[in-house]
Amino acid sequence: MTTTQRALIGELIAECIAVFIIIVFGDSVAAMYALYDPSPYKMAYWGVCIVWGLGVTIAIYVTGAVSGTHANPAVTLALACYRGFSWKKVVPYWAAQVVGGFLGAVIVYTLFSPVIAHYAAVNHLDWRHDGAAAGVFFTHPGDFITPMHAFVDETILTAMLLLGIFAITCEYNTQAPQANSGALIIGLLVATIGASAGYLEAWAINPARDFGPRLFCYFAGWGEAAFPSPGNYWWVPVAGPLLGGVVGAGFYQGVVKPFMPAIVRARQPDVAQD
Repeated sequence: MTTTQRALIGELIAECIAVFIIIVFGDSVAAMYALYDPSPYKMAYWGVCIVWGLGVTIAIYVTGAVSGTHANPAVTLALACYRGFSWKKVVPYWAAQVVGGFLGAVIVYTLFSPVIAHYAAVNHLDWRHDGAAAGVFFTHPGDFITPMHAFVDETILTAMLLLGIFAITCEYNTQAPQANSGALIIGLLVATIGASAGYLEAWAINPARDFGPRLFCYFAGWGEAAFPSPGNYWWVPVAGPLLGGVVGAGFYQGVVKPFMPAIVRARQPDVAQD
């Protein structure tokens, strides 16, 4: 095995672990929110958002030095489009991220399976047809939201996510946080998106965050409630974030970054010569 191959294996393991961490914390707080009556979070939804965001922060601190912690196929795609990330690594990173989501869901199910069973029994819900407790693991459209509207939402919200991530990690942005605090700010960005728009369709903004747990649920008994899901919704939290990530990152690269003072100063000699 070459050094390059060994490094890639390490990166893929790190990406898997990163999404695993996010799902273990995020889906667990979703279970706390949805399955208990009274719920500790029903009147404190910001707490749910903070846990999701801190899950992202912890994932970055654990794995960032190895893989850069994309932890999101939309981030991987945007980095390949605009920041020189190897296109050869895109699909392997995506696969590792989805596996991490699947394994994270396994752990959450292990933790909460008795509570899920009780919730379904008390509310007379069938897993396969009613999707009992499925919202713990993967996303659905909220009230009054159609799948196509959700696609637009996910595109916009993920564009905001990547706009923020590219700004936070831009080497020319003198207002960006330092490297050791960037992870916290990215986590707060995720929490802010959830707090401002999470009820629309549970703010997937990450194909692996939705697809990995959804795949687990398909095999664990939810069946068609997971795939293709009501309204054939399964593709929305995959395609919307991928498109939105490219749009948001492209906006930063094309509209904001060119006006960073360091870049403008670097162009001054060219202007003088003209």
